Amino acid sequence: MHFNAYGGNAALLAAALVNVDDGCDARTVETLLAEHRVARADLTDQQLQLLMAWRLLLWEAFAAATRPEQVDAVNRLLTEAAARPYVSTHDGQSPHLHYADENADVVTRVRAATAAGLALVLTETDPCRLGRCSAPDCRAVFVDVSRNGRRAYCSRLCATRVHVSAHRDRQRQRQRQR
Repeated sequence: MHFNAYGGNAALLAAALVNVDDGCDARTVETLLAEHRVARADLTDQQLQLLMAWRLLLWEAFAAATRPEQVDAVNRLLTEAAARPYVSTHDGQSPHLHYADENADVVTRVRAATAAGLALVLTETDPCRLGRCSAPDCRAVFVDVSRNGRRAYCSRLCATRVHVSAHRDRQRQRQRQR
């Protein structure tokens, strides 16, 4: 599944932010932002706190059990982010959308980009593309970019753990039946 580059990348950033550990430091988040080409910044403690609070709101879009709940969660994000889309042609690039002024602070840009990215995934694809890991002990979220849209786990590691556990349970069951 290919999303538009800006929205897809921003949605992937949203999932990555949600998956950051509670006690992470500013450098971890700065690296994450740089990897997703959304913002380069030296985060202050206050900015880090604001982004950590934002990730809890992002979680609601992934955790929603029904489509209406998911739409409501994304609409709350858009309202909170106060994104104002505009067309930009910076650095010789072809025209593309930005959701916050390029000179806005990093928190404003991240909030606008991630809210818009989730909105684009929700409106341009199946809402099931915003997923939560099916492993019982995992809270990670993901944006399903697989071809068939049937991803159930955040990583191969979680999928393998679940499948190995199920296999061992079946083997124990067979042992008991003998």
